[in-house]
Amino acid sequence: GRTVAMERWTGRVALVTGASVGIGAAVARALVQHGMKVVGCARSVDKIEKLAAECQSAGYPGTLIPYKCDLSNEEEILSMFSAIKTLHQGVDVCINNAGLARPEPLLSGKTEGWRTMIDVNVMAVSICTREAYQSMKERNIDDGHIININSMNGHSVVPQSVVHFYSATKYAVTALTEGLRQELREAKTHIRATCISPGLVETGFAFKLHDNDPERAAATYESIRCLKAEDMANAVIYVLSAPPHVQIGDIQMRPTEQIS
Repeated sequence: GRTVAMERWTGRVALVTGASVGIGAAVARALVQHGMKVVGCARSVDKIEKLAAECQSAGYPGTLIPYKCDLSNEEEILSMFSAIKTLHQGVDVCINNAGLARPEPLLSGKTEGWRTMIDVNVMAVSICTREAYQSMKERNIDDGHIININSMNGHSVVPQSVVHFYSATKYAVTALTEGLRQELREAKTHIRATCISPGLVETGFAFKLHDNDPERAAATYESIRCLKAEDMANAVIYVLSAPPHVQIGDIQMRPTEQIS
């Protein structure tokens, strides 16, 4: 349901990256349900367009605006931010959700897979964060929020060679989120920085990781009762609902049955 604590976000603008599927789609939907104007971006926008239509016919008070953007390309990110400025004044909430893993071990992995992970999981997060902050600053927005979707892999290295490099990019997100919090303090602003670190969430993530082995991907989610994308959306709402003097630093959440 809609909470009183979320009311101050009504009509305000949130950017959600990787909004076409999984956690991003669930977060975008939840924010629209709470009356926000949500710019949802991804490389392919047909799924976001479908979600926007669903939100509209469900009578949600907010709106979802699909935007085509390849986050591994800085020019595209910058032109998206300038479009948001032109059409919607700017960004008040930035949810850096887009992320991916490629199965490239440290001893034998392909450079290209590593680079893709760096570009999306680290560089795009940093570029979007900088641009969102500049957008808030130029409009004197003092209560904005930047939320990074991290991972439990950003806090411990599991003995699975296919996610070691991915884990390194998520350790980077952990450091970037805390560094951001410190810089926001130095800037004497009340803009908040948070990361959310889930364990296994049932999305298409494993199917991208094990794209040559769909059975292994499916098995990842069948072994235990996983978190759902909606659980993540609820965590985002909780973070945004915290009173202005409360900054949630990191929410670490795992499926109850998860071992690692």
